Amino acid sequence: MDRLGVTTRLATGATALGDGPPPADARTELREIIARYPDPRSALLPMLHHVQSREGYVTPEGIETCAAELGLTTVEVAAVVTFYSMYKRRPVGDYHVGVCTNTLCAVMGGDEIFTVLQEHLGVGNDETTADGRVTLEHIECNAACDYAPVLMVNWEFFDNQTPQSARELVDRLRAGEDVHSTRGPRVCTWREAARVLAGFPDGGASEGPQAGPATLEGLRLAQEHGWTAPKPGERAEPADPARGADGTAPKPGERAEPADPARGADAQPDAPGQPEAQVASSDDETAAPAGRPHSGSDEPVSTAQSDPAATTAEPGEAGTSTPPREPELTGGGRHAATSADEEQP
Repeated sequence: MDRLGVTTRLATGATALGDGPPPADARTELREIIARYPDPRSALLPMLHHVQSREGYVTPEGIETCAAELGLTTVEVAAVVTFYSMYKRRPVGDYHVGVCTNTLCAVMGGDEIFTVLQEHLGVGNDETTADGRVTLEHIECNAACDYAPVLMVNWEFFDNQTPQSARELVDRLRAGEDVHSTRGPRVCTWREAARVLAGFPDGGASEGPQAGPATLEGLRLAQEHGWTAPKPGERAEPADPARGADGTAPKPGERAEPADPARGADAQPDAPGQPEAQVASSDDETAAPAGRPHSGSDEPVSTAQSDPAATTAEPGEAGTSTPPREPELTGGGRHAATSADEEQP
């Protein structure tokens, strides 16, 4: 038996150490959790949270109790405990502070916040302060990238954090102040949070919004533009490859032309009456001119200006000319080469 004697208390129904209202018989509550599910073993996750709510972590004896109630082996239960990071195998402080150090939060300042808190609290990763108040851990994505960098205290969000705000937060927690997350809910203790996760509400579900403005921005845009998801049973139709780049179907006998990869997304179709742009191939040097070259202004440039090799016939004679060369594609694409806002060399 461990130093807290969890097996005895679970079996006899003695009250838990720590926070929250005096619980009913512990084994009765475990069986109440089991009764929620058609398959008893589905109750394992909340049962482990229940054990954690009493002891602050999942003890070996708690694992044995859950296994006995569900008809599982201790190895099967231990495999679940060691797989999920929300279950702790050693005591956790009153406030578990998890700093997201996944990619986006890290580059937005999460790594710095974690380093600052380690120095400020005098602990390493997954360690608890000497007063037992705060356990610090770097954790993976909190699914709150729109508010990076974020940290969580007993699974409540603290958005848009800085090293200074994080220091002030842990100081308030250690001082025993009443702290609310940036989204509203009061921060409860680790054991209180575990009891809620076990399926015993504390009445705080309605405290604060479930999502902030940044999270709801996509929904706002959808409502503004009248975008809707397919109805149940319907399937969204993929784009028709037979349609042209502008989304219209070709007329009978015509073939839809694919979008020109050399034209930008904002390219406009040729004006009525203007010949289509053509690019001379290596074996056809008499192809039609490829659009109007620009000189950095809105005025068209003569053929002679755009190509010194061009010749002009004498008056009265049939004119022959060499078409202007297609501008070279640069790193900025076709529009960067012919933009009316940039002077050509």
